[in-house]
Amino acid sequence: MNGKNVAKFASIVIIIAILTYIAYFGQIFGIRIPGANDIVRGIDVDGGIQATLTGVKTDGSAPNGDELDSARQIIVRRLDGKGITDKSVTIDKAKKRIIVEIPNAGNKVTDPNATIRDAIQTAMVRFYEVDNTKRDSAGNPERIGDPFAQGEDITGARYSVDQSGQPAVSLTLGKAAGNRFADITSKIAKDSSKGISIYLDETCVETAGVEETIMSGEAEIHGGGMTASYASNLAATIRAGSLPFKLQTLSVNQISPQLGRNALDVILMAGFLAIILVWIFMLLYYRLPGLLANIALLAHTVLQILFLSWTRLTNLTLPGIAGVILTIGMGVDANIIIFERIKEELRNGKTLRAAIDVGFKRAFTAVLDANMTTLITAIFLWFFGTDTIKGFAYTLGLGVILSFLTAVFISRLLLQSISGLNFAKHHWLYGVKTVAEVKKNG
Repeated sequence: MNGKNVAKFASIVIIIAILTYIAYFGQIFGIRIPGANDIVRGIDVDGGIQATLTGVKTDGSAPNGDELDSARQIIVRRLDGKGITDKSVTIDKAKKRIIVEIPNAGNKVTDPNATIRDAIQTAMVRFYEVDNTKRDSAGNPERIGDPFAQGEDITGARYSVDQSGQPAVSLTLGKAAGNRFADITSKIAKDSSKGISIYLDETCVETAGVEETIMSGEAEIHGGGMTASYASNLAATIRAGSLPFKLQTLSVNQISPQLGRNALDVILMAGFLAIILVWIFMLLYYRLPGLLANIALLAHTVLQILFLSWTRLTNLTLPGIAGVILTIGMGVDANIIIFERIKEELRNGKTLRAAIDVGFKRAFTAVLDANMTTLITAIFLWFFGTDTIKGFAYTLGLGVILSFLTAVFISRLLLQSISGLNFAKHHWLYGVKTVAEVKKNG
């Protein structure tokens, strides 16, 4: 039994050690694996370009949310085409603006103004008849003739579902374009080698077949394993080709990384000292469980770093780093609640194994409630906060989830595996001074 406990404990510690090595060095056994240095950092850390854009319609009014979202899709596609992958393009709904942030890290932008200018040029969507049996230099079906419909001909493009309940895009065309669409689809429906391709500027964004003649001026793009996200993005891209407004640049700022790096150094030092102080407190006050909690806290920190590095779901900003450090402190809260319950059960005369089981069981609800309230706050901040607040909300929410998992599962596994060893059964190691005190308080 002792051998199994030792093996279980050693396996958990070895796995945590391997993950820690990967997070720090970004490799293991010569295999490159993203680590801490591969986390995408925001412009407030590494510097970069920040541009504020606004749209003005011909009647002087501001664009609505759908129009701004369409413009955002265009900017994202064009920056992708320039090889700028580490970026943030968000909509300020209150001020009807689009904020573009391009960090220096991972991007080589020599002319910020030209980059933004190219990204906000009015896009044009065009519909072509294509020959699926032939390919152009880009590997797309070869276009036949001139476009039969383009941006101003599209009066509507929205996400929908088809008759089978699958994601689709519904199109509505003007009368003249609808007539041309009927002629083209009538011809293509009889020839399976032909199709219709949708181009944004000179980039093919979708190619579809034609099942039947479309006479109503209303068409639907569906099938091909289309996801809801893809359908929504495609609809926004098509709408962008007929936007009744042009984007204007309010400001383009080149942000120096010096201030951000100085602040980053201070935050990282504060985080390092916070971890050391937490480790010392847990070790001195909770003794053996405190040592195991420190191992679980290390696992929590490493997992958060690796998750940020591997998923690349958000740029890590200074507020985001603050969120990481905050959750490190919160990470021990659950352990403290659990350990206090274990100590209480020991004082009531229960065996060590029974005290651990009951302690975790009775503390679970309190731990879950505390984490859920913080997670709900993080979710609200993510959906309603600005881009900077979203960075904090993301790391806070991620940290809360990992804190709960490491406290409830990793700490428990470590405690259960080590409690079967003879040396670990002494009550003093759990903050209960003597067996006599247990009897006295029982």
